[in-house]
Amino acid sequence: MRGLAPILLAVALLATVPLITSSNVVLNFLVMTFLIALVGQGWNLLGGYGCQYSFGHAAFFGTGAYVTAILQMRYGINAWLGFCIGIAAGALVGAVIGALSFRSGLKGSYFALVTLAFAEVLRIIASVAPITGAGVGTLIKLDLRPEAFQFQSRAPFYWIVLALVGLALILVRRIEDSRFGAYLVAVRENEDAAKALGVDTTMIKLAAMTISAAITAAAGGFYAQYFLFVDAGIAYGPWISVEALLAPIIGGIGTVFGPLLGALVVKTLGELTKVMTGDAPGLDLVIYGSVLILVIAFAPRGIAGVLGDLYRRLRPPSRIAPASLERGHG
Repeated sequence: MRGLAPILLAVALLATVPLITSSNVVLNFLVMTFLIALVGQGWNLLGGYGCQYSFGHAAFFGTGAYVTAILQMRYGINAWLGFCIGIAAGALVGAVIGALSFRSGLKGSYFALVTLAFAEVLRIIASVAPITGAGVGTLIKLDLRPEAFQFQSRAPFYWIVLALVGLALILVRRIEDSRFGAYLVAVRENEDAAKALGVDTTMIKLAAMTISAAITAAAGGFYAQYFLFVDAGIAYGPWISVEALLAPIIGGIGTVFGPLLGALVVKTLGELTKVMTGDAPGLDLVIYGSVLILVIAFAPRGIAGVLGDLYRRLRPPSRIAPASLERGHG
């Protein structure tokens, strides 16, 4: 329970924001921040803890979004059930891509390029397939009822996406403290040595990718319900894959709170860029790239690593108990 206390405290504090302000600007900013944090947490589990860098998490995000929207509009399935099925569909896509990649022995840049290729293939299919609305996209009918996963204000959406982020934080913390987490870190540090010690590295990586895809698909399903529209460029576009890896790398790769911290920085920089320069195309990517270079050069462990070092420096030295001193002199 001690390991979960910081997570529960952070979520509890953040949950009070809609009670303090009803500003749609503030709530929309935080909703999008938490959305990126959720996607980043999915990427972080695979890339941060398992060192399997993916450039195609849009494949899982888009699958979650499209399945959630299509099941409602074409088959009349309840939005909440469609959301859950969308998560399962994203996990399935992750499992398929992982099985094809890991069983073929793909690693490093080869694995990254394969994930990017799958995301692009899915984008092309979605842009021409009738079931996805082809180039027009899929529009979810407005139905402002909680049972339709739609609400009159942004506050319920805020609490829902915050709950999803909280669950993802708890899940990653539990994995971090589990045997599966230890195996995943062993794969990251030295896959050949882990395999020599009897770890089934292929299954460990496959399980990590499936869980990672499920978390990312949850973000996609939420996106569809929040904006009530999805098309191929949004669902499977490179923007979400870029922000998925930016958030944990800037915030602290392989740490529980890294993606959340990184998402706050990424979205804040994006909004400040718009305020200062307008909607200049591509300028936000220039800013993100510059920040990424600075982080890699001067803070390779990200914001979480910097804060951890600062805490250790400011923390008063632990006192040695008298009994310990006596035993030392004995």
